[in-house]
Amino acid sequence: MLFLAAIPIGILIGLAFGGRPSRLVRLRLRWIGLLAASLVIQLLIFPSFTPEAIFPYATTALHLLSYALVCLWLAVNHRMGRTLLLGIGAICNLAVLAANGGYMPASIRALEAAGQTGTAQHLAEQGTYANIVLMSDTTRLNWLGDVLHLPSWMPLATAFSIGDVLIFAGLIWLIARGMKQDGRGTETP
Repeated sequence: MLFLAAIPIGILIGLAFGGRPSRLVRLRLRWIGLLAASLVIQLLIFPSFTPEAIFPYATTALHLLSYALVCLWLAVNHRMGRTLLLGIGAICNLAVLAANGGYMPASIRALEAAGQTGTAQHLAEQGTYANIVLMSDTTRLNWLGDVLHLPSWMPLATAFSIGDVLIFAGLIWLIARGMKQDGRGTETP
């Protein structure tokens, strides 16, 4: 999961600017269980070790529900300006998923450039793979789909969307800035 890489990156950036990891407990994030529920849903319908769902029922509805839970969590925590990037990214991903029946359009070219040739081949042959669908003229909002990629030589190389970039950056910002807060929620010098 690419988003897990945001945690150590955010911590390293926070440390570089004099932050302390112990200050992260002061973020006072509410309803964190919504994120946990969203993650469990996604792991059940799109496990990383197989293209087949563990729970193969109502996959589209559950996928959209998982993003709706994230959006609800973001709405509950809107008072934290640092969640803005996360929210915009989640809305971008939710929009493209909703427009494509719960699937993310993915570019074969981006998958191959990321070294995901097996996924690209399966997608070209079957049209879908886990939570992605072959990007084509019939898929909607392709520019919000998985059109970007990390080079294949990088760890965790994969294809990803603009929404993913915003979520990734938002997580890094939330962690790094959270490490700089004092007990009152204001940033330390």
